[in-house]
Amino acid sequence: MTAGRVFSGVWRLPLVAPFVLATILYSRHAGAAPEDGEWSQDPGSHCSFVAPASLTAGPTFWIGACVDGKASGEGMLRRRDGDKAGPAFFGRMKDGIPEIGIIDLADGYRAGSFSDGDIGGQADPDPQDRIDAFRIAAKAARLVSAKYAAEKNAGSARHYEELAQTLEQQTD
Repeated sequence: MTAGRVFSGVWRLPLVAPFVLATILYSRHAGAAPEDGEWSQDPGSHCSFVAPASLTAGPTFWIGACVDGKASGEGMLRRRDGDKAGPAFFGRMKDGIPEIGIIDLADGYRAGSFSDGDIGGQADPDPQDRIDAFRIAAKAARLVSAKYAAEKNAGSARHYEELAQTLEQQTD
């Protein structure tokens, strides 16, 4: 093998390295980490998000801001089974990933931070984390209430305002 052949490959590395680096960075940003779960999309707005596992599978809708195509800030993820409302997540999302909040289930609430694909799944939750989760969830429920009030849907606006008050009482 000649020196020209050995060194000719070295000159190609600077051209390949940026491509490899860009591919790695894009794949980290484009998909969720394994603990984050699977990406879903609101059927109406096409806003993308990772739904906490407690919501189970099914059509899920996001009410809140959608920044760069991903659920962001406070809001609600609600699963629907036909015309029947299923469980809901009230809390804060960042780049489509839940950060903190509560899951409103038929038998009570799961509260806390998002980890291992769900909300409040920690074996030994931090009491302050639970308090923060309910406060953020109450703020999210008020945002949903305001959305329905703006749409002149007084019944839904009242429902979510009452829910916000109930969530706030959980911190006492």
